[in-house]
Amino acid sequence: MSIAVITEQAVTNADKTFFQLRSDIVEGDIPAGSKLSETELSTKYQVSRAVIREAINRLEACHLVERRANVGARVVSLTPDGLIQLYQVREALEGMAARLAAKNMSDEEIADLTALLDNHFQTVKDGNSYYQEAGDLDFHYRIILGSKNQHLIEVLVNGIYHLIRMYRVQLGMAGPRVTTAFDEHKHVVQAIANRDEELAEMLMRRHILYSKNNIERKLLQS
Repeated sequence: MSIAVITEQAVTNADKTFFQLRSDIVEGDIPAGSKLSETELSTKYQVSRAVIREAINRLEACHLVERRANVGARVVSLTPDGLIQLYQVREALEGMAARLAAKNMSDEEIADLTALLDNHFQTVKDGNSYYQEAGDLDFHYRIILGSKNQHLIEVLVNGIYHLIRMYRVQLGMAGPRVTTAFDEHKHVVQAIANRDEELAEMLMRRHILYSKNNIERKLLQS
């Protein structure tokens, strides 16, 4: 069964710049905590400072950039305290999403989710990394959409999704936890397929807690 890919449509030059800048921050190409210079970024991305300014404002709205008096715009720093607060919210909301997905996902959507994990297995079988692209190729994104709750989707996808990805991509997608994280994904999908709402929520919350503990250890060691 083919897996449909949902991509954001870059309608304007400003959209393209925003998407590229967001990706560069999430992937760590622009380091966490670094100062953002409109002049330097306009040269790098070959757009006007006004376009960069708009992109930075949008990045601030999705919690990837913060402004401070007398300092200007900076990429957020990845910290243990920031991780704990973010993942407390993530655990509760994605747990709810898994519960609702077990109730609301169609059989075809669950089959697609299973096929997605089968594709992911090709990545994780060597045990070194478990990188997931953003959007429809991301296991968590699929379940969030599968909740069919628009308010929940708005908070998670348009609110904190890319900040969560920043922690995941830079600190959580490599190392010995790769194979256990994949197994946890499989158990969540099985619970959703069995329409066991309570178990799906419990397994998702536990999975996110374990992920938080893994990333927190890496942050404290750095």
